Amino acid sequence: MIRINTPLDDEMICDIYAGDEVLVSGVVYTARDKAHRRFIEALKRGDELPIDIRGQVLFYAGPAPAKPGEVIGSIGPTTSSRMDPFTPELLSRGLKGMIGKGPRSESAKRAIKENKAIYLVATGGAAALLSKCVKRARVVAYEDLGPEAVYELELKDFPVVVGVDCRGKDFYVEFSNRKSKK
Repeated sequence: MIRINTPLDDEMICDIYAGDEVLVSGVVYTARDKAHRRFIEALKRGDELPIDIRGQVLFYAGPAPAKPGEVIGSIGPTTSSRMDPFTPELLSRGLKGMIGKGPRSESAKRAIKENKAIYLVATGGAAALLSKCVKRARVVAYEDLGPEAVYELELKDFPVVVGVDCRGKDFYVEFSNRKSKK
């Protein structure tokens, strides 16, 4: 098991390979479809983003409300391919990592490789369990979006698998190829 801390840098990212199991600690930001749309609209207008994404990780998730005494409600990954149209632009602006579920498009994988970034896969269906790795949570942008607002999360040992590494290797393709050879 590999441990990494945010923010990410090229050296850290290049030491990790597709299929590696990783524990992520540090600050990450949630952002789903609506937040991504607003990010791109802001950039098109020439505005700054509400968060500095350089070296950061976006977690494609919308948390459930916290119960009394809890930091956050259930929080699991959403389908990453829905963010693929926005991914190349955000990566070109310094984003270094993404957490989600499912495979990525060829254009997203190409952008990951070109920008020395990384795509991490969290286990779908384990949202209640994953919430235990969130030590702090607060809304930092687009509060009007409710659960799709941008949250700043502090994670401790959040379990993921490297889905696409900085060389463009895709765990989904590699795993599929291994299974078909048996």
